[in-house]
Amino acid sequence: MTRFEDLPYRPCVGVMVLNRDGLAFIGRRTEGPEHVDNVHAWQMPQGGVDPGEDPWPAALRELYEETSIRSVEKLGEVAEWLAYDIPREIVGQAWKGKYRGQTQKWYALRFTGDEREIDILAPGGGAHEAEFAEWRWEPVENLPGLIIPFKRPVYERVVAEFSKYAR
Repeated sequence: MTRFEDLPYRPCVGVMVLNRDGLAFIGRRTEGPEHVDNVHAWQMPQGGVDPGEDPWPAALRELYEETSIRSVEKLGEVAEWLAYDIPREIVGQAWKGKYRGQTQKWYALRFTGDEREIDILAPGGGAHEAEFAEWRWEPVENLPGLIIPFKRPVYERVVAEFSKYAR
């Protein structure tokens, strides 16, 4: 069995979608071994980068696959990739035990559409399985307290980088 320290990070993208009022989109995950309670089951849209895929198109694809959102404009990005480790006790349950965590490229986007565009129950026109059970707009400063604790340092950095777009 591969040692935890020798496992690679899964390449991933994340997006902070801000509405016109400067509030961020968050969704409550439907499932996952890493979700320890209902308070910390909220997160921003994120997902894996396919082999050979560039991060920016991957971010737009993941956003659409999870929320049906297409009406966005890019505001900024975190210059480097941010990484987190998952707890060792769930390594075998997450991503079939192939990764120790994720390395993420984060983007800030402004939602320019109508909220009727957002569909988390049949995302991507129903072509994708729902990953969120519910969603809401949330003040940016509240986000780190809603994410599972092992992802909190990444969320703190994303909030620090992107809070200027929420003002």
